[in-house]
Amino acid sequence: MLVSDIGMPGEDGRSLILRVRSLRADQGGKTPALALTDYARAEDRTRSILAGFQMHISKPVSPSELIAVVQRLSGRLG
Repeated sequence: MLVSDIGMPGEDGRSLILRVRSLRADQGGKTPALALTDYARAEDRTRSILAGFQMHISKPVSPSELIAVVQRLSGRLG
């Protein structure tokens, strides 16, 4: 599971997920990934999904919501 901010110092989260997605599956290229960000517009969500994140949630996020999203991405919840 990868949970990444989009606006990180030194590297954009989208460039990070693009590097991850370029890996072979056995190297982590298929790792479930969540963008956790202050960027909350519909266009931001679309850009995150197109870059390779499965989900995009905006800050602030409650701990229970974050746990539920991580569980869903990991296949532990429907």
